[in-house]
Amino acid sequence: MQHFTHLIDLASVRLGAEVVAANDEFFAPKENLIKPEPAIFIPDKYTDRGKWMDGWETRRRRTPGHDWCILKLGQPGIIRSLVVDTAFFRGNYPSHCSLDACGIPEGTDLTALTDGSIRWHSVLPQSELRGDAENPLTIGDPRRFTHVRLNIFPDGGVARLRVLGEAMPDWTRVLADAAEIDLAAILNGAHLVDTSDRFFGEPANMLMPYPPANMGEGWETKRRRGPGHDWSVVHLGIEGTIRRVEGNYPESCSLEAAIMKDDRGGVSADSTTVRAHWNTVLARTQLGPDAHHTFDTVLTPGVTATHVKLNIFPDGGISRMRIRGVPTSTARQGAVLGLLNVMDEPELRAALANYLSAPAWIDRMMASRPFATPAALFAASDAAADALRDEQWLEAFRHHPRIGERTAERAQSDVSSGWSAREQSAVHGATAADVAALAEANREYERRFGHVFIVCASGRSARDMLAALRARLGNHPSMELKTAAAEQRTITRLRFEKVLG
Repeated sequence: MQHFTHLIDLASVRLGAEVVAANDEFFAPKENLIKPEPAIFIPDKYTDRGKWMDGWETRRRRTPGHDWCILKLGQPGIIRSLVVDTAFFRGNYPSHCSLDACGIPEGTDLTALTDGSIRWHSVLPQSELRGDAENPLTIGDPRRFTHVRLNIFPDGGVARLRVLGEAMPDWTRVLADAAEIDLAAILNGAHLVDTSDRFFGEPANMLMPYPPANMGEGWETKRRRGPGHDWSVVHLGIEGTIRRVEGNYPESCSLEAAIMKDDRGGVSADSTTVRAHWNTVLARTQLGPDAHHTFDTVLTPGVTATHVKLNIFPDGGISRMRIRGVPTSTARQGAVLGLLNVMDEPELRAALANYLSAPAWIDRMMASRPFATPAALFAASDAAADALRDEQWLEAFRHHPRIGERTAERAQSDVSSGWSAREQSAVHGATAADVAALAEANREYERRFGHVFIVCASGRSARDMLAALRARLGNHPSMELKTAAAEQRTITRLRFEKVLG
């Protein structure tokens, strides 16, 4: 098995990758870099600028410097390897390349990638390239990135760029709301470990999020002429309890599950040492052709797994497989803490602001990484909150909507806005009289204290919160600020607990 069998192309256009900027694309457009098909060469094809080339090509550089191209990855993740393919670029390929990367939150103005306001990290030093060849290059940076910048020296053409890595979703978003997720989704970090046969189609295709265009975009084995059956082993993106299996399969199939030590280099699935770990989730079941099958009530209940083994009898093809389940508490904690520990600074700042939007608190949290356990995260949060001054608490309060409203004074992310709405959900079902009374009480509170009323609204009715607000109107302003800060700390703690499970 190859060392990098578990990696996917994070820059795949099928996963949503985009080429967002380049300083030059005079001879051939930058979008060619991430085309899924191999580059081609047409000897007699020319444009009004010169020879047509299936790649990205810049003009001859007559001044000092180098050329560059910026890509938004289709799936954020940890980059392990880079393939710079200079197919058919012989006398016009760059002599060297390097790679920079960064992680930025969704919604960031893309001009920030080119105006110097975003810090780029060098993840590959200047490395020599060969012309008309695939140039594999190893990346050793452990951080999670969303964008890469390919630098070529001094100029020239590159046919294709493949950014191979481990997909890492934003678990703070994925786990915030959904009780059940696709444990076997590529976008949730799942990957193929091993297979008995990949003659006609790559088994990793089963985990892809997009629908297949044809039979070649699924897993298909050659026709079996002897005894036995074909199988594929998948490392789930996160350990979980399996509740539902979906897909379309051959004559019959079965599914087994196991909990194994995490081994990104691969797990042997054809030895007795592994066979003893497998538990049946779905017994061998007859299937119909060209149909979508869903299994839930027939599954063995309560099976928890890190890996699944799909068996198909005797051979055949499978388009897609979905393993729906609930992540375990321990796995949730490991996933969230792992994410926070490897996020780049701009993205981490935005993520932490969903819990407490005080820049000073965020600074201290970032300086406290890595977080080894939930207890360490909570301790860091408490210590950072202890150090906040009054004006820093007031800044955090500005990111909360009034009770009964949806919009805050300062902008909220969609995650934070969604949490606020759910925390205040009891208000949205309140009577018109209670809503009006809350609105008037909010105005009275703000006239007295100069900031929005902060209360942990989870599980509280509109009348309950109205009573709490009126009771606090009698507080001295300094005491009320401390009370509001304590409520904010409770909100922060509950939001962390929600994603950690």
